[in-house]
Amino acid sequence: MKLEKITLLRPNMGDYRSTDGLPPLAMGILAARTPKEIAVNFYDDKVEVIPADDKPDLVAITVETFTARRAYDLAAAYRAKGVPVVMGGYHPTFLPDEALQHADAIVTGDAEGSWERLLADFRHDRLQRVYAGGNDRPLDDYRLDRSIFKGKKYAPVELVQFGRGCRFVCDFCSIHAFYQDKLRMRPVDRFVEELQQFSRRKLIFFVDDNLFSSRELLEAMLTAIRPLKLRWSCQISIDVARDEALLDKLRDAGCIFVLVGFESLSPANLKQMAKPWNQVAGDYLSVVKKFHQRGIAVYGTFVFGYDDDTTATIRQSLDFAQAAKLEIANFNPLTPTPGSPLYDRLLSEDRLLSPQWWLDPNYRYGDPIFIPKSMSPAEFAEQCFAAKQAFYSWSSIARRVLGSDAGIDLFRTGMVGMANLISRREVMRKQYRTLGT
Repeated sequence: MKLEKITLLRPNMGDYRSTDGLPPLAMGILAARTPKEIAVNFYDDKVEVIPADDKPDLVAITVETFTARRAYDLAAAYRAKGVPVVMGGYHPTFLPDEALQHADAIVTGDAEGSWERLLADFRHDRLQRVYAGGNDRPLDDYRLDRSIFKGKKYAPVELVQFGRGCRFVCDFCSIHAFYQDKLRMRPVDRFVEELQQFSRRKLIFFVDDNLFSSRELLEAMLTAIRPLKLRWSCQISIDVARDEALLDKLRDAGCIFVLVGFESLSPANLKQMAKPWNQVAGDYLSVVKKFHQRGIAVYGTFVFGYDDDTTATIRQSLDFAQAAKLEIANFNPLTPTPGSPLYDRLLSEDRLLSPQWWLDPNYRYGDPIFIPKSMSPAEFAEQCFAAKQAFYSWSSIARRVLGSDAGIDLFRTGMVGMANLISRREVMRKQYRTLGT
């Protein structure tokens, strides 16, 4: 079959543009692994309108659970024009039968290797329905084409990836189901080569689900990138705070911002979410203090809705976030997504209000998805949104940004201020939006 032009597509949750969009590395990986003779167009539904007259030979859509309904709408529009559709990402990996109702083929797991096979099969008119990705494939041949991101209105952050997978198995998370026990890191020297292209004028974000997967590899990477004098942020597990020397290495290598999953102040909740190890680094205030003492800002995440949660525990988390002067925080209503132990448990307990909530035309972002133990669903949703509103009130932003305990750094303060403004705007804009077109 003819294959001269491909469209890569990332859907938003609905047909609207966002201000917190970041370039999806998965699309850059596909572009880099597409033969040079094939023209590649990339459209990001989060930051731009998809042209109605786009008619490539093939369209590839990356699908997350929150964007599934919109992805299926877009797929239907392309297929109505006679354009074959392939899908990949977390959602098709966990729900292949559902995705196959809307696509001609799907890729499960990582795309490297399987994407090339799919394109070859398409050209020879032998497209298969399912292509299983190799989640145990070494990352020695990691490639990324950033040219497809140019000119798009993304936040001023550059994304990079050192490794994939996570050594923990949290109840609410589907990462382990996607990667299983596989932890893969890129060769340090090649990773350094990629970082050398970036200027110190931009913040770099390591998209690894947990940068602290191996102390030995983390130390080797930090030592290698220190001479670059870059400024970067990452997601990292809280147990790194047990090690003062490792914290110093993070600072010396240029880390100025960390995302840490505090999740809950309740030991019972931490145990239920299979995250009791969160307590090994000491009390949360001392953890934040250790980062702040090194000039590292903290983005804290919390999840509400486990069985020990009440309106009081939600308020307690908000009070902690403000007292600790967390630079950024996210207060997430517990979201059971396919692939997570949480989803399977709530489904078996008959506590899901809509088992396929991501396809429910009545579901709105922020609506309750399940029945909590100690609150009504409506009260639960209301309290979660109230915590976000309070944290991102103008007075709260001013206290935290201008009174940060991380010290004075104009670059970091500017980034933190911008992140708060974007978060405030998106919190208000997304709440109660329906999913899909």
